[in-house]
Amino acid sequence: MLGDSLSEGVGDRVDGAWRGWAPLLADGLAAEGRRTAFLNLAVSGALSGDVANRQAPRALAFRPHLASVVVGVNDTLRRTFDIELLARRLDGVLADLHEAGAVLLTACLPDAGRMLGLPPPLARPLARRQRSVNAVVHALSARYGAVHLHLADDTWTEDRALWSADRLHPGERGHRAVAEGFHRLLADRGLADGAAPAREPLQPPPTRAEALLRLATAGTGWLLRRSHDLLPQLLLLAGAELRHWADGTGPAPLDARAEDALAAALAATMGR
Repeated sequence: MLGDSLSEGVGDRVDGAWRGWAPLLADGLAAEGRRTAFLNLAVSGALSGDVANRQAPRALAFRPHLASVVVGVNDTLRRTFDIELLARRLDGVLADLHEAGAVLLTACLPDAGRMLGLPPPLARPLARRQRSVNAVVHALSARYGAVHLHLADDTWTEDRALWSADRLHPGERGHRAVAEGFHRLLADRGLADGAAPAREPLQPPPTRAEALLRLATAGTGWLLRRSHDLLPQLLLLAGAELRHWADGTGPAPLDARAEDALAAALAATMGR
């Protein structure tokens, strides 16, 4: 498993450690009585560059039959966001794993601004970036025949029961839903012989106090880690949003600029 905190399992704590959807899915791949070798390389905060430069070489050495590559949200939270660079990195990782014989698992993801409920001037730039990332993921998933799970749909983003207190990561119910979704798609291809992961949580739900503590600690930690990098850039982007609304042009020029950058990114990768 390659990626960031989503694949690391953040939000689904079992016996003092993160579990998440990946081991739940792994348990349902092989028929009863058989074991599945499993390697999770995902690390919280990972960027596409981390996946390409650090995780992918280890994954290739493992020679997996299945490989999930789910990354991109952290890239959208950086002032250095570059959709063409992300597309090239992701294309390289998927191409290498595909050539090595791995069946690929990918997912499109909701944008952080929507999940955190940020005000529109702050949320729109992040949404624009995540739409571009998802478009790249969709195109590359089709190119390499990946098993693709749509996690940006309203059914996922609007069901609060799927998400942990920090609103950035799934809770146990959400991770189980991700595992079940991938299992269903793999079973349709004849690639999952075991039982589907249970959808209902087995761990007791966090108390209100525990949820508030996680929200305070995780939310504050996230803000501190991002404030020196993302916040100044995000404020500049929000200022651009407000200026366009003030002069009557609205988001159209910014949307067009993002579409042009996306088109260039897709041309650079899909045209090779």
